[in-house]
Amino acid sequence: MPSSLHPDRLLPVDAPARAVARRLYEAVRDLPILSPHGHVDPRLLVDDRPFNDPASLLISADHYVTRLLHACGVPLDELGVGQGPLPEQQARRAWRAMCAHWSAFRGTPVRYWMEAELVEIFGVTERPAAATADRIYDGIAARLADPAYRPRALFRRFGIEVLATTDDPADDLAAHRALAADPEWTARVVPTFRPDRYLEPGAGWAAAVARLGEAADIDTSDYDGYIRALEDRRRHFIAHGATSADHSHPDVGTEPLTHGEAARIHQAALQGTASEAEGVAFRRHMLLEMARMSCDDGLVMTLHPSVRRNHHAPTHHRYGPDTGHDIPLRAEFTDALRPLLHRYGTAEGFHLILFTLDETVFTREIAPLAGFYPSVYAGAPWWFLDAPDAIRRFRRAVTETAGFSRTSGFVDDTRAFCSIPARHDMSRRLDCGYLAELVTEHRLDEDEAMETAVDLVTTNPRRAFKL
Repeated sequence: MPSSLHPDRLLPVDAPARAVARRLYEAVRDLPILSPHGHVDPRLLVDDRPFNDPASLLISADHYVTRLLHACGVPLDELGVGQGPLPEQQARRAWRAMCAHWSAFRGTPVRYWMEAELVEIFGVTERPAAATADRIYDGIAARLADPAYRPRALFRRFGIEVLATTDDPADDLAAHRALAADPEWTARVVPTFRPDRYLEPGAGWAAAVARLGEAADIDTSDYDGYIRALEDRRRHFIAHGATSADHSHPDVGTEPLTHGEAARIHQAALQGTASEAEGVAFRRHMLLEMARMSCDDGLVMTLHPSVRRNHHAPTHHRYGPDTGHDIPLRAEFTDALRPLLHRYGTAEGFHLILFTLDETVFTREIAPLAGFYPSVYAGAPWWFLDAPDAIRRFRRAVTETAGFSRTSGFVDDTRAFCSIPARHDMSRRLDCGYLAELVTEHRLDEDEAMETAVDLVTTNPRRAFKL
């Protein structure tokens, strides 16, 4: 069967709504991509080397793809997870495995993204299957040898205006400096401050805190020095273009500790004697401290909590983190964030963007919070929720309480570089479809819907993430 993309994919089935959605989508389809939260390695753009092979590019680095193939019985070894660029024969085996299990992706957003990548970027005209795997592989491999398919060329082709990476506070950000100093590079690639490991006492925490101190050239053996080091590294990130700090913990508790109690737990954690309960209390206190620092230095604070990281210990030990087995937990925001919002919820210039993997809280908690606090924005559906039906549910759940202006704009949250345009295109189509339904229900005029469609792509992410 030939592979093609229907021009009206994801738009409403109802003819009048579809006609409106087409007009709205036409207005936003080619607008630049603002990607304020993602995980692409900036060195990819500094080095600008040809991609090694189709499997390393499109399969091994995309845990959305590998996790479902693993569920179908394909070993992660066979897919090259955690192995870097693959030798050709192994890359071909991984590609064949994906094509042979193509039916597993039916109805998933992965199918949408991957089809868009294959057809629109690489010109694939056949549907992936065991019989077509090698032909498709050869066609993509030939294109990857073309300079037009190097990272920088694709970046420009994708229409990316801003790309945020995710970076360790101790990172020297050399790749970002190199891009900023390159006269041939005009797009914005900005770092994001991700301090989770430095806020969560436990195994390896003392070494991490020492590394933080070395990066800041500040003694972190006492609590006050530790705080100053975090503040110093935030300033370092801001100097390199950062606009946000990203946080992901099991919960978003923000109960404060006294200075003395925080200092005591800091010392106990360095010595390895802090209890689990003390570690949780310290982490919650430090999340509150991160909000204080955001009020001081202006970094947007993004929260995406309630994930059981590395759910399958044997896979974590063998392949490392971020290999497809993080599983969502129930989330609670209203009471957990009350101490933080009591102090800073109306602070001028403070931005707090709330993401979730538990969509039950969109209506119950996140939308009401965003509909009252001037600091709070409802983060777009992401990770397991960045799928067509979940995005539609998000719009219906949030808009009636918080409107459109209190939402963040789409975030692609991806390490899979070539999926960025497909993910943003999916969001634009779905938002245009929702707006078209409001127009055909006579709840919105079409000129208002057109303005809103553009705002969701441009104004909202610029405002929420201070771009």
